Amino acid sequence: MKPLATVTPNTWEFLRDPMIAPTGFREYDARWKYPEGINLPGVQLLGQGLGTQMRRRGIRPEIVVANDYRDYSLAIKQALIIGLMRAGIAVRDIGPALSPMAYFAQFHLDAPAVAMVTASHNPNGWTGVKMGFDRPLTHGPVEMAELRDIVLSGDVEAHAGGSYEFVDGVREAYLDDLAGDFRMTRPLKVVCATGNGTAGAFAPELLRRIGVEVVDSHNRLDYTFPHYNPNPEAMEMLHDMAHSVTASGADMALGFDGDGDRCGVVDDEGEEIFADKVGVILARDWAPTHPGAIIVADVKSTGLFASDPILRAHGVTADYWKTGHSHMKRRVKQLGALAGFEKSGHYFLAGDLGRGYDCGMRVAVEVCKMMDRNPDMKMSDLRRALPVSYSSPTMSPYAADTEKYAILERIVERLKPLTEFAGRPVKEVVTVNGARVILDNGSWGLVRASSNTPNLVVVCESSESDAELRAIFAAIDAVIRTEPAVGDYDQTL
Repeated sequence: MKPLATVTPNTWEFLRDPMIAPTGFREYDARWKYPEGINLPGVQLLGQGLGTQMRRRGIRPEIVVANDYRDYSLAIKQALIIGLMRAGIAVRDIGPALSPMAYFAQFHLDAPAVAMVTASHNPNGWTGVKMGFDRPLTHGPVEMAELRDIVLSGDVEAHAGGSYEFVDGVREAYLDDLAGDFRMTRPLKVVCATGNGTAGAFAPELLRRIGVEVVDSHNRLDYTFPHYNPNPEAMEMLHDMAHSVTASGADMALGFDGDGDRCGVVDDEGEEIFADKVGVILARDWAPTHPGAIIVADVKSTGLFASDPILRAHGVTADYWKTGHSHMKRRVKQLGALAGFEKSGHYFLAGDLGRGYDCGMRVAVEVCKMMDRNPDMKMSDLRRALPVSYSSPTMSPYAADTEKYAILERIVERLKPLTEFAGRPVKEVVTVNGARVILDNGSWGLVRASSNTPNLVVVCESSESDAELRAIFAAIDAVIRTEPAVGDYDQTL
């Protein structure tokens, strides 16, 4: 049955017929407002479509499923399971989980596929599914477009043999895998901030297990998110983490998003360190034992991955790639990179550091290990040791999902021919993902389309001054404002 665009909530048809907004099939995640954008019969059809996609690709019909801690996520997961079973898929349900716990379960249970019900860092009212077949990879644009066409055309298959099994004990195995036999040898006091999201059931216990003194910050599970939406890229959460550090005298704060695949860091002086800079700090620490390593960074990230003298001295090279966890995981695997870093707080640790998927808990342990290897250093010392640069937060002006890509295309065409920008010569305009305008001194400004929300994304960095940073933002914004359909920013400089 094809999903019907005319189905509306609080009708007989809404409880019977599938309704799915096509815009929910994004570059690498499936994400909708619930129930405005998808209903439970629609989620069932999505599950049957995913199972159909597995069978047509010759994938063993077995899948790990899980859900985050939101009051409606269990209902979404159960509808998805019904659809998967209709397609003849053996479902292995690991219960409430973090996204990286679901990815871990693929390896732990030797399952060929995963479907994690989560809206990630989106506010309540959103739902979605992170899914993948070729571990540690998740659906990218090709797989997502294929799934979209199967589902929206109603071209799904029914097969016998579908089954359901609840698998207990994966949470404990995941925590054991993260902690290993590592224990801190220096005292370390850490604010653990989870915004009352799913990570509250994992992060405090994990940090205590490795010998960290934990200062709890909004770690009680509460799916109403009474303080703020758990998103360690948002300044509201970072400011709250900074306040907790200064109030408690902690050595740093570690913050996690709603499904635990991202990590944010605030140092002992209450300075919020954007995740790309944390990535440079970690890469510097790993460089002596991993000479010649490749580091993948998303286009929103600092230019220091390419220019930092310590990384260059150890032959570490940078590859700048498309923003998005699926893009980054695939690129890290393709290049055999040691790690990948996104400014949003996704870290993809591979080689002897991890399995290549994004896990905020894994990064938290690695940050603590780095502090243990540097017992005479504070996080602020490691921050100050970096070459000075001035970075903006990630800023997101509104642009409707149905219009944002066309808007971006026009903006990119205006930026590509520029030879001067913000009062300086333009070195190059990189268009691998939106447009990153790089100036002759290495400073840059980026505009791209968000893959998950109705927004554009703007990030800027200056190698020279805060004044130049603001000039770059003003120049980018002036081009954006030629598009009348673009709305206000969620935050700005």
